Amino acid sequence: MSKLNFLNIAKNAFKVIVTLAALYWLSRNLHFEEFKQSIINANFWYLFLALLSYITSQVVASSRLNSFFKTIHLKLSESYNLKLYWLGLLYNFFLPGGVGGDAYKVYFLKKKYGFKTRQLLSAVFFDRLSGLWALAIFSCAFIVFMPRFAIPNEITILLAFVGTAAYLYILYLFFRPFAKRFIQTHVKALGVQGFQILTAILILLALNHNDKFSPHLLIFLISSITAIIPSVGGALGVRDSAAIALGKYLQVDFQLAATISLIFYFISLITSLPGLYFTLKPSGLGEDKLPSAKEVEKEIIDDKINENE
Repeated sequence: MSKLNFLNIAKNAFKVIVTLAALYWLSRNLHFEEFKQSIINANFWYLFLALLSYITSQVVASSRLNSFFKTIHLKLSESYNLKLYWLGLLYNFFLPGGVGGDAYKVYFLKKKYGFKTRQLLSAVFFDRLSGLWALAIFSCAFIVFMPRFAIPNEITILLAFVGTAAYLYILYLFFRPFAKRFIQTHVKALGVQGFQILTAILILLALNHNDKFSPHLLIFLISSITAIIPSVGGALGVRDSAAIALGKYLQVDFQLAATISLIFYFISLITSLPGLYFTLKPSGLGEDKLPSAKEVEKEIIDDKINENE
């Protein structure tokens, strides 16, 4: 067995362990009967609006990614990119092994348009980085409205400005093409996160929550960062466990925090299902047949071998 194959197996094993550990911890801390009653008594009109808000966030996210693709001179129509993006959403949940939606899109576009893997990965990486920046900005905004942290507002606001300036300066020094599209891409990043915050607000309304929203929205934002932790099934259990831990730390209703996170997970799962259309009908993407997960995984390993030679 080659070193890269071993590392790939180890990475997949780590993902499974993380997911199982998160699900176990969730099962020990979540009151499932209370969760069931929350769903039964929820206002499904607000849940439907939450679904629409999340779908909108993904349409904006697709456009943001396409802006990064244009930076590397890959010109895709918004409609074609959206179809491919939806396929990636599905594969984030259901592809086996170490291949996620991003890796699949990189392989697909490399094969179809002949772009170098490194170029495509850079576009996907900065797309993700812009999302983390938007998370940080909104988190700072909610901290300002939470006096329990006892952090002077001036410090929080200064950190947001200094962090953004440093981020932009590094982009300008080392990744100038991406810096030139900073406003366009990062306004879209704020739009994506804004619609996802609206999704969380609508979930809170659906659950008939009448207390302060800001602590739960901050928990929602911070727990979103756990999406970068390697796991399976679209971070199943990981984000929800983080929401419970944060709820306990902030001394708010951690059961509600976990319920918001779980409902958000199922909304994102439902939203990914239209991607099934392109797996059943590849002609929608102009293909006779889509690459298999095994094909993509092999290509990723081959690329790493070539880099090391």
